[in-house]
Formats: sequence, structure tokens, C-alpha cells
Amino acid sequence: MSLNIIVLAKQVPDTRNVGKDAMKADGTVNRAALPAIFNPEDLNALEQALRLKDKYPGSTVKILTMGPPRAAEIIREGLFRGADGGYLLTDRAFAGADTLATSYALNMAIRKMNKADVIICGRQAIDGDTAQVGPQVAEKLGIPQITYAEEILSVEKDKIKVKRRLERGIEIVEGPLPMVVTVNGSAAECRPRNARLLQKYKHAKTVSERQAANEDYTELFNARPYLNLEEWSVADVNADVTACGLSGSPTKVKKIENVVFQAKESKKMTPTDTEIDSLMKELIANHTIG
Repeated sequence: MSLNIIVLAKQVPDTRNVGKDAMKADGTVNRAALPAIFNPEDLNALEQALRLKDKYPGSTVKILTMGPPRAAEIIREGLFRGADGGYLLTDRAFAGADTLATSYALNMAIRKMNKADVIICGRQAIDGDTAQVGPQVAEKLGIPQITYAEEILSVEKDKIKVKRRLERGIEIVEGPLPMVVTVNGSAAECRPRNARLLQKYKHAKTVSERQAANEDYTELFNARPYLNLEEWSVADVNADVTACGLSGSPTKVKKIENVVFQAKESKKMTPTDTEIDSLMKELIANHTIG
């Protein structure tokens, strides 16, 4: 059995380095002001996809991501770890998308990619923490979904078996293919880059990247088609532009507030039972805990 697997991945701002310029006046994230990383739970999802590829020879893993041209780095990171290719949705019309507009665009791209047996993504992205995109994609495609996955156990006779990690334990569930699976951060970490694949795909680029590059690699890209990363616009996926980006996003940010902790707000305590008891009572009283 061979599988066509799509991994939905996102390049996100590193929320460990959030500063006063992290948000724009219109309530959208100022991505240019923050370092960009591979969304952590999407890496967990990629590992599950690669394990399926290892288990079922002939299977393919494709990365699908949406973002500015620099988001192509996510596809390369997937290729370095064992993915077979990728697609970048990039267009000014996609900018400012909330979960509804994002899931619509991804759904249209998946339809253009034709047959997909398993669509895997992280439970949520660290720049939003909504956990809505995966389930919304499943709903728009009209296929079933399994959430909170910790491990994809097997795929047999058009059925997938998944172990879910829930708040009060685990459960094993089965469902028919095609299926959308969202993966928890408790799942296995993604394998590291493969040195051979790094050398093979280090020059892989989208059309926009090739046009912006100083070096002329035309002959290289003609000789090695696998270095050409697909880049799709709104028109390429036959999407309704009014359903994309800000125009297709009913979610609006009402207020943005920067919270800056200062040294005067800290408190030094001695490690005594009395001090610890006092701290616990204070934390309970202001509902920090309890």
C-alpha cells in the first residue's frame, strides 16, 4: 500500500522573542520584526508523515504552506528531513488571513493537488493557539478528522488507526480514508536534517526566490527539476479573492496591549515555610493558581 500524504505546515514568528513591535496597528502580526521558525507541532506532524512513508514503500509526503515568499524555507526544511516536495501559497491577497480564510485557501490548494489519503498538521500554531485550521480544512473538504493524535499506528484496508492523547488518558480510534489528522506536541519529535538530502535540496527555490537571487542557476534548475518548488497564487488554486486574506477574515482584533514586566514588580523571598505559605496564599487570592 502506498499513500499520498500532505503535511500542512506553517512558518511562525518565534514567540520567545516578542517585543513592542510584534503587532501592527491593524492588529495583524508584524512578521518582519520577529525571527521565523517551523511551527513546533507541525514538525511533530511531519515526523508522523515520514514514519508512514518509511512503513509503506512508495508513499509520498508533500508539504503545503501559506505565507510570504520566505515561507519557502519551511518546504526546504521538510525536504531536508525526507519530504518529497512542497507547495507554497503566496499572494498579497492571502495576507492577514484568520483561521477561516486560511483553511479556505488550504482547502482550495488541496483540491488542486488532487488525491490525498492522509492530511496531517500540528494541533495548533504558536502564533495563534486556536487549533482551528486543521478541523476547518477537514470540514471544507468534507472528510473525517482525528484530533489530538500522538501516534499514527497503522493504515490498513482504507482505514487509519490513531492513538490520541487526551486530558485524562489515551484512546485508540479508527477512521476511513481520506482523513485529516492533527498532531499534539506530545508526539515524537521530528527527525533531524539528513546530510545527503541537505546537499541535494539546498538550492531548491520557488520562482520568486529565483527571480530575487543574484546568482544565475538557470541551467541547474533545468537539469534538476526537483529543485523547482511550486508557488501558487489565488488564481492558481481558483480561489475566491473575497474569501481570502483580510477580506475573508471575520475575526477582528479589538485591542492590543503590550505588557512589560519591570524589576520593581519582582519579589525576593527566603526559602522558609512561612514565606512559602504566604506566597501560596497570595497566588490563590489573586487567582494565579487554584
